[in-house]
Amino acid sequence: MTKNTITASVEFYFKGQRYTPSATIELDEALEQTGTLPDFYPLLAARNDIDIYSYHYEVMQMEPIRLTNAQGLVAGFLVDGQLDEAGFKQAWQKRQVIERLDAIARRNLGVEDIEQQPGLKQALLDAYHAGADSR
Repeated sequence: MTKNTITASVEFYFKGQRYTPSATIELDEALEQTGTLPDFYPLLAARNDIDIYSYHYEVMQMEPIRLTNAQGLVAGFLVDGQLDEAGFKQAWQKRQVIERLDAIARRNLGVEDIEQQPGLKQALLDAYHAGADSR
Protein backbone atom coordinates (compact mmCIF):
# COMPACT_ATOMS: atom_id res chain seq x y z
CA MET A 1 0.00 0.00 0.00
CA THR A 2 1.22 3.48 -0.83
CA LYS A 3 1.81 5.64 2.22
CA ASN A 4 -0.26 8.78 2.57
CA THR A 5 2.16 11.68 2.84
CA ILE A 6 1.72 15.39 2.50
CA THR A 7 3.99 18.42 2.78
CA ALA A 8 2.78 21.12 5.17
CA SER A 9 4.32 24.57 4.97
CA VAL A 10 3.63 28.09 6.11
CA GLU A 11 5.17 31.44 5.23
CA PHE A 12 5.37 34.25 7.75
CA TYR A 13 7.50 37.19 8.84
CA PHE A 14 8.86 37.64 12.33
CA LYS A 15 10.99 40.62 13.33
CA GLY A 16 11.46 41.51 9.68
CA GLN A 17 12.74 38.09 8.71
CA ARG A 18 10.92 35.71 6.37
CA TYR A 19 10.33 32.15 7.58
CA THR A 20 9.08 29.18 5.53
CA PRO A 21 8.98 26.13 7.78
CA SER A 22 7.84 22.93 6.12
CA ALA A 23 7.67 19.22 6.86
CA THR A 24 6.65 16.07 5.05
CA ILE A 25 4.11 14.27 7.19
CA GLU A 26 3.05 10.64 7.06
CA LEU A 27 -0.68 10.67 7.75
CA ASP A 28 -1.16 6.89 8.16
CA GLU A 29 0.92 6.89 11.31
CA ALA A 30 -1.20 9.59 12.95
CA LEU A 31 -4.49 7.97 11.94
CA GLU A 32 -3.36 4.56 13.21
CA GLN A 33 -2.19 5.95 16.56
CA THR A 34 -4.83 8.55 17.39
CA GLY A 35 -7.61 8.16 14.82
CA THR A 36 -7.17 11.81 13.81
CA LEU A 37 -4.90 13.87 11.62
CA PRO A 38 -2.11 15.73 13.39
CA ASP A 39 -2.26 19.38 14.36
CA PHE A 40 0.10 20.80 11.75
CA TYR A 41 1.27 23.94 13.62
CA PRO A 42 3.00 22.20 16.54
CA LEU A 43 4.36 19.57 14.18
CA LEU A 44 5.87 22.26 11.93
CA ALA A 45 7.27 24.01 14.99
CA ALA A 46 8.89 20.84 16.33
CA ARG A 47 10.45 19.90 13.00
CA ASN A 48 11.75 23.41 12.38
CA ASP A 49 13.11 24.22 15.85
CA ILE A 50 10.43 26.76 16.73
CA ASP A 51 9.55 26.93 20.42
CA ILE A 52 5.77 26.54 20.85
CA TYR A 53 5.91 28.96 23.81
CA SER A 54 7.35 31.82 21.77
CA TYR A 55 6.04 34.87 19.91
CA HIS A 56 7.66 33.34 16.85
CA TYR A 57 5.19 30.42 17.11
CA GLU A 58 2.23 32.74 17.74
CA VAL A 59 3.04 34.69 14.58
CA MET A 60 3.34 31.45 12.62
CA GLN A 61 -0.13 30.40 13.80
CA MET A 62 -1.62 33.57 12.29
CA GLU A 63 -0.85 32.34 8.78
CA PRO A 64 -2.63 29.53 6.94
CA ILE A 65 -0.84 26.26 6.39
CA ARG A 66 -0.45 25.23 2.77
CA LEU A 67 -0.55 21.53 1.94
CA THR A 68 1.18 20.19 -1.18
CA ASN A 69 2.90 17.11 -2.61
CA ALA A 70 0.18 14.68 -1.58
CA GLN A 71 1.02 11.02 -2.19
CA GLY A 72 -1.31 8.07 -1.88
CA LEU A 73 -5.04 8.13 -1.21
CA VAL A 74 -4.81 11.63 0.29
CA ALA A 75 -3.96 13.09 -3.13
CA GLY A 76 -7.62 12.79 -4.12
CA PHE A 77 -8.67 14.94 -1.17
CA LEU A 78 -6.31 17.88 -1.61
CA VAL A 79 -7.62 20.84 -3.62
CA ASP A 80 -5.78 24.17 -3.87
CA GLY A 81 -3.74 23.48 -0.77
CA GLN A 82 -6.75 22.58 1.36
CA LEU A 83 -7.44 19.07 2.63
CA ASP A 84 -10.92 17.57 2.88
CA GLU A 85 -10.04 15.97 6.22
CA ALA A 86 -13.41 14.30 6.80
CA GLY A 87 -13.52 12.83 3.30
CA PHE A 88 -9.94 11.59 3.50
CA LYS A 89 -10.42 10.06 6.96
CA GLN A 90 -13.56 8.22 5.82
CA ALA A 91 -11.86 6.91 2.66
CA TRP A 92 -8.77 5.92 4.66
CA GLN A 93 -10.86 3.95 7.16
CA LYS A 94 -12.71 2.19 4.33
CA ARG A 95 -9.38 1.34 2.69
CA GLN A 96 -8.15 -0.17 5.98
CA VAL A 97 -11.21 -2.42 6.14
CA ILE A 98 -10.77 -3.52 2.50
CA GLU A 99 -7.12 -4.36 3.15
CA ARG A 100 -8.04 -6.51 6.16
CA LEU A 101 -10.73 -8.28 4.14
CA ASP A 102 -8.31 -8.79 1.25
CA ALA A 103 -5.87 -10.49 3.64
CA ILE A 104 -8.65 -12.74 4.95
CA ALA A 105 -9.71 -13.69 1.40
CA ARG A 106 -6.09 -14.47 0.44
CA ARG A 107 -5.44 -16.55 3.53
CA ASN A 108 -8.72 -18.48 3.68
CA LEU A 109 -9.98 -18.59 0.12
CA GLY A 110 -6.84 -18.29 -2.00
CA VAL A 111 -8.20 -15.11 -3.62
CA GLU A 112 -5.35 -13.06 -5.09
CA ASP A 113 -7.19 -9.73 -5.36
CA ILE A 114 -10.53 -9.10 -3.70
CA GLU A 115 -11.12 -6.16 -6.05
CA GLN A 116 -11.41 -8.65 -8.92
CA GLN A 117 -14.33 -10.40 -7.21
CA PRO A 118 -16.89 -7.71 -6.38
CA GLY A 119 -19.50 -10.18 -5.11
CA LEU A 120 -17.08 -11.68 -2.60
CA LYS A 121 -15.85 -8.23 -1.61
CA GLN A 122 -19.40 -7.07 -0.95
CA ALA A 123 -20.25 -10.24 1.01
CA LEU A 124 -17.19 -9.76 3.24
CA LEU A 125 -18.00 -6.07 3.69
CA ASP A 126 -21.57 -6.93 4.67
CA ALA A 127 -20.31 -9.48 7.18
CA TYR A 128 -17.81 -6.97 8.57
CA HIS A 129 -20.50 -4.29 8.98
CA ALA A 130 -22.94 -6.78 10.53
CA GLY A 131 -20.29 -7.66 13.10
CA ALA A 132 -19.43 -4.02 13.74
CA ASP A 133 -23.12 -3.11 14.15
CA SER A 134 -23.68 -5.88 16.70
CA ARG A 135 -21.09 -4.46 19.12
